[in-house]
Amino acid sequence: MSQPASTHSVDSQRGDIDFAPPILEADRTPLLKLENISKVFGGVRALREVKFDVMPGEVLCLAGENGCGKSTIIKIISGVYTPEPGAVMQMDGESIEGLDPARARDLGIQVIWQDLALFPEMTVAENIAFEQNLGPRPRVVNYGKMKEAARRILERLGVSIDLNRSVRSLPIAQRQIVAIARALVRDARLVFMDEPTASLSHAETEALLKIVRRLSADGIAVVFVSHRLAEVLNVCTRVTVLRDGQYVGTFPTEGMTQTRLTELMTGRTFDYEVRSTDLSAAPVVFEVQGLSRRREYRDVSFKVRKGEILGLTGRLGAGRTEVALSLFGMTRPAAGSMRIEGKALSPRSNRDAIRAGIAYVSEDRLQLGLVQQQSIGDNTVSTVLNDLLDSTQLISSRKRNALIHDWIQQLAVKIGKPDDAVSTLSGGNQQRIVLAKWLATNPKFLILDSPTVGVDVGARAGIFAIIHKLAAGGMAILLISDEIPEVYFNSDRILHMRDGRIVTEYVPGKTTMEQIERDVHA
Repeated sequence: MSQPASTHSVDSQRGDIDFAPPILEADRTPLLKLENISKVFGGVRALREVKFDVMPGEVLCLAGENGCGKSTIIKIISGVYTPEPGAVMQMDGESIEGLDPARARDLGIQVIWQDLALFPEMTVAENIAFEQNLGPRPRVVNYGKMKEAARRILERLGVSIDLNRSVRSLPIAQRQIVAIARALVRDARLVFMDEPTASLSHAETEALLKIVRRLSADGIAVVFVSHRLAEVLNVCTRVTVLRDGQYVGTFPTEGMTQTRLTELMTGRTFDYEVRSTDLSAAPVVFEVQGLSRRREYRDVSFKVRKGEILGLTGRLGAGRTEVALSLFGMTRPAAGSMRIEGKALSPRSNRDAIRAGIAYVSEDRLQLGLVQQQSIGDNTVSTVLNDLLDSTQLISSRKRNALIHDWIQQLAVKIGKPDDAVSTLSGGNQQRIVLAKWLATNPKFLILDSPTVGVDVGARAGIFAIIHKLAAGGMAILLISDEIPEVYFNSDRILHMRDGRIVTEYVPGKTTMEQIERDVHA
């Protein structure tokens, strides 16, 4: 989703917007039915009297911002957590009590978490069918039987993956398929998918949604959790919305819009406006001419002016990230030139790029953007340690703490303590810390590569508010995203990249978003 021009409050408790819950057929028994589900952690109420049901073969969306209780309810259903007394949980109309993970799996309940929980050094076949070899006593592994079971499941999904490849060597889209296949080995009847498309391209997402529809056609119910609202409305028949640990309602997706669903999730009304501003007279901050790198991109040329947000979009493999890595000195182009504020630039490393005034927010926040085990504070100052040295060449606690406090305040990061691990933060707040660590370098040119991956819709608005403020202060920004609404509502100009080349330039407002989507996905 994109940055709203303004917000207006609606009912903060129930989000009373004109939608009526669907009427279920009276003669159909829900596969899963929950009522009065509450959960308290150390005096903090994470869930309050939540209810919802899932029909056999249904694809249901469980929607809500980070921290609304989605993960908690999934862990209750999968037997990880026990709900508070008074909860009602039924499977096929029969009460289920004393649920634990083993019994949940026996009932056919499977969860595919965002991190997939696969064994990277093991093969595809071993990851899919390893549970066949579990038991109270050690026994010899029957690899032939394991491969046959894995092959059958993949055929059922309509995909082909080399069973002997290690999972580590697979792209993320194929790892998702391996995780789904593993769930089906246990005769899954209800599969929860937690942000399954967060790291996938548009094409990969379409392939995954095709598999979800295939599961539904086979009578397997799927509960889909995603921040990408367009795909939610595309694949799901109903959506259950949670907000602040409370049940807002269950609504049919037919007739639902992304804007209305956002309102239900956040309790706010978002008004979207095109940002596009004519900055043709502003000084050029960053310029590339004829940039090429074998098998990655060729003849790439563009300018980014002071205070401008230049959008760069295209399908997976278009070369967007590859160009960004060269701009940041991570790879070297074979031809072409770069200039920053009129001065020639040829960075041999990211250190050269940083010294020149370039900052890069990677699309892979978990692996490249942050050190998850380290503290919020350490991540924030990691790019400017030399600036924190005192006369003894040791890091000054006073300078360090002042810098951390300043950026947490400026970017409104919601934290417990600066010494807490950065992994304790929500996706939106983690992304603010990534921004903080690069803004601390005082860059002239900021590259944002898919800055809202895995970030919920409300947090996205906050991140784009920060980006707009940076542009208003004169920073030149390159915004890379495969989500067309994201670049359309947040860029002054948009470049479309295909097969390693810039093929079209658009100005939001003068070109419709639908036209750009047609061109990109043609």
